[in-house]
Amino acid sequence: MATVELRFSAQPEHVRTARLVAAAVARRAGVDEAVLDELRLAVGEACSRAVGLHHSHGITSPVRVVLTEDDKAFSIEVGDEVPAPGADGSRSPAGARGAAAGEADEEDEMGLAVIRGLVDDMEVGHSEQGGVIRMSWPTALSDDLP
Repeated sequence: MATVELRFSAQPEHVRTARLVAAAVARRAGVDEAVLDELRLAVGEACSRAVGLHHSHGITSPVRVVLTEDDKAFSIEVGDEVPAPGADGSRSPAGARGAAAGEADEEDEMGLAVIRGLVDDMEVGHSEQGGVIRMSWPTALSDDLP
């Protein structure tokens, strides 16, 4: 199993680099050329979401992107360091109230909806470090295996 880990400061201008790296590693892993555009868009959306969450919570640590190739699939995890949702399910910053908190939650849900529309195999979860979006695509090698 081959793994590439990328960390970048939570700045919007670094999202493009993450997209390019993800597409290059996916191509090398054998992901079908026909889905590389969707993969690039999904990674961009997940990274943009993580950057936005870091900014809204005042987190200065880097965004994590882990690209993993195995025998049957290529997977990408995009992680942020925002604490798990509160009792109301919101990941809005502490002290955020009213319209600003609602807009942040709406943007978060919109980003997740876009990713779900682009990726068949996706899950959203939380680790000890924070939130994580896991996405995977079959590789050309997996088509040859029984």
